[in-house]
Amino acid sequence: MTMIQCISPVDGSVYAEREALSAEAASAAVERARAAQKEWAALPLPERITLVQAGVKALNAMSEEVVPELAWMMGRPVRYGGEFGGVNERTDYMAKIAEEALAPIEVEDSGNFHRYVAREPHGVVLVIAPWNYPYLTSINTIVPALIAGNAVIIKHASQTLLVGERIVKAFVSAGIPEDLFQNMFLDHATTSDLIAAKSFDFINFTGSVEGGRQMERAAAGTFTPLGLELGGKDPGYVMDDADLDAAVNTLMDAAMYNTGQCCCGIERIYVIDSLYDAFVEKAVAFVSAYRLGNPLDTETTLGPMAHKRFAAVVRQQIADAVAAGAKALIDPALFPEDDGGAYLAPQVLVDVDHSMSVMREESFGPVVGIMKVASDEEALALMNDCQYGLTASLWTQDVDRAAALGARIETGTIFMNRADYLDPALCWTGCKNTGRGGSLSVIGFHNLTRPKSYHLKKVTK
Repeated sequence: MTMIQCISPVDGSVYAEREALSAEAASAAVERARAAQKEWAALPLPERITLVQAGVKALNAMSEEVVPELAWMMGRPVRYGGEFGGVNERTDYMAKIAEEALAPIEVEDSGNFHRYVAREPHGVVLVIAPWNYPYLTSINTIVPALIAGNAVIIKHASQTLLVGERIVKAFVSAGIPEDLFQNMFLDHATTSDLIAAKSFDFINFTGSVEGGRQMERAAAGTFTPLGLELGGKDPGYVMDDADLDAAVNTLMDAAMYNTGQCCCGIERIYVIDSLYDAFVEKAVAFVSAYRLGNPLDTETTLGPMAHKRFAAVVRQQIADAVAAGAKALIDPALFPEDDGGAYLAPQVLVDVDHSMSVMREESFGPVVGIMKVASDEEALALMNDCQYGLTASLWTQDVDRAAALGARIETGTIFMNRADYLDPALCWTGCKNTGRGGSLSVIGFHNLTRPKSYHLKKVTK
């Protein structure tokens, strides 16, 4: 018997544990989902949409339990509430566009032929969800997958062990068939074996680059389509005509919110030389005002990292950078709660360069390096000097300048004068080692279905 545990970053205790399914039980569950999917796909689209929306409404009703539960499992302060604002926005948008996004592409409907391309659900979709935004990231796939007519199996990260259980409970209580949408507690070996056995018709994985490689190895030869959102090292670039205060407030919040544990958080900042000193001064003041502490305390603005091993990576990056000549600007005395474990003081580094891992490797924690640049061309070269490509945040008053520069940045999303936001009308995607595929928008529906062409020749008299 294999037990899966969630170790709370709040106090290091075992917050929750569940028994992992055996391979036989997991396979049987997938087959039940496959059988349920046919009847679900046959339902009219408006009925599927209504049931999915009811499931999300039932999930919202769990807010009082979910918010402290998240604090215990992954450390986000309760003062920020849950993730329901984004969950609702994305659900509402995907429901609104479903009919148009899933409509057949009509080519010809004449007296002689009816030719069109229809969208068919893949079948059984596996969602392997991460712990950092456990509701938002999973809803990105769950909602459109179900609306499109798929069955869904969700496997959540052990750090947020109870999230999949809660989502499925909410949806089933609202009328989603229990075999159609299932939560599974699986160990890595069983997950890989199921994938290798072609148990799933589409897999969406959000996690580390190495985790993505494991997905590809498991799926090798099965031709199972994969959607992968992996690592990130998202840059911000502050140009000479930027609104300085807005840039500081947005970029530093994007670097530190959720204790820096955001897929599209800002991890490196490039500032034009004329604004550099002022930006750094304001950035230090912004970060110094955080209050590190127990996430269950409503006064806490910065909680612990989700696990002490994650904090150890960030501490090492900071130490290595300082040893190589970087300067740490945040006084550790401001954050006496830093315990050397999961509780980690935030840090702003200057005198950094791209020889340092903190400027090249994913940190996923409350640290950001700031570099001075002399031109757009220098900033462009530095932004592209990275193995990842999820988002880039450009700060300028000139839309044309941002668009022209954005066209040359190797990334999935270009932001101008904002950061760290998923617009459900736009495809959420990445390039390079950040992964492949995309969720949300019309394209998200297309990735969760397959095209099926009809060439119907009519009988003529």
